[in-house]
Amino acid sequence: MNPRLEMMLEWAAKGTAVFEAAVDSVTDAGLAGPSHLPGWSRAHVVAHVARNADALVNLLTWAHTGVETPMYASADQRTSEIEEGARRPPGELRADLLAADARLAEELATLPDECWDATVRTVRGRTVPASEVAWMRVREVWVHAVDLSTETSFDDVPREVCAALLDNVATAFRARTDFPHVELRAEDGSRTWLLGVPGIADPVVVSNDIPGLATYATGRPVPGPLYPAGGGSIPKLPAWL
Repeated sequence: MNPRLEMMLEWAAKGTAVFEAAVDSVTDAGLAGPSHLPGWSRAHVVAHVARNADALVNLLTWAHTGVETPMYASADQRTSEIEEGARRPPGELRADLLAADARLAEELATLPDECWDATVRTVRGRTVPASEVAWMRVREVWVHAVDLSTETSFDDVPREVCAALLDNVATAFRARTDFPHVELRAEDGSRTWLLGVPGIADPVVVSNDIPGLATYATGRPVPGPLYPAGGGSIPKLPAWL
């Protein structure tokens, strides 16, 4: 197993623990309260993360058996399962999350080394090696831990995970002409990320610490104001995921 995959698996395990702890901190009544995601309660977020675990198990099964096993049978199935999960009694929803997380952890721990290079397809139609599943889970658990709208914020996300999220956002939007040209600049000068197609116009430079930049780039509520270099307004970014 290569070092990057080992690191992603470690991040996924840590993020799962943080997500589960965040869910555990919410009262049963609080699960019906709003999350940071428009139109979704905290229960919707929990149901989504549980069903995502099962969807990623499908991809690992595909990698192991060679039999095409999509993440979801259809977009409608995905939506209906999240809605049904969000309506479950709180105890059932919590148990469902833990069981789904355990199923995924077992598959990640036991997938034969030679299967990590097998090709699978994401719900968005991207063809990727099975090793990408680990990163897909990293994104889900860490970002949605913040989305639960508890005390967890991007300041609780490891700095290297925040930087990897920024790498992901920058890659996703590098070629989009509808994306405002923005340069994200770590205030310590260690890293920069360019969003949008370069060369069309001078980028708006936004500086902050790396957790703050990750919060902004992923479209989550930023605690406190962000100011672009030279004044003006902060561009509103399109949805990332």
